[in-house]
Amino acid sequence: MLALYFLLKCKAMAATLSSKNQIVIPREAREKLKLKAGDKLEVVVNGDTILIFAKPKSYAAALRGIARGLYPAGYLDKERDSWD
Repeated sequence: MLALYFLLKCKAMAATLSSKNQIVIPREAREKLKLKAGDKLEVVVNGDTILIFAKPKSYAAALRGIARGLYPAGYLDKERDSWD
């Protein structure tokens, strides 16, 4: 599991589940994500793993440019030209 943190190049921080099943997000994480009271979070469960993300105000804006740099320069133009 620790290898996942190195792959994602992020810092692991501990949080404790309270008796009311609430989690306090560590201050360093809140500051990094610019979270404040009342902000919405996305919770993703995959097997025994839980990932928590700040819910974007716009999913389109959050995804814009996500594949930038995925293909070498000129690759997509070459592919599109081959369709004709």
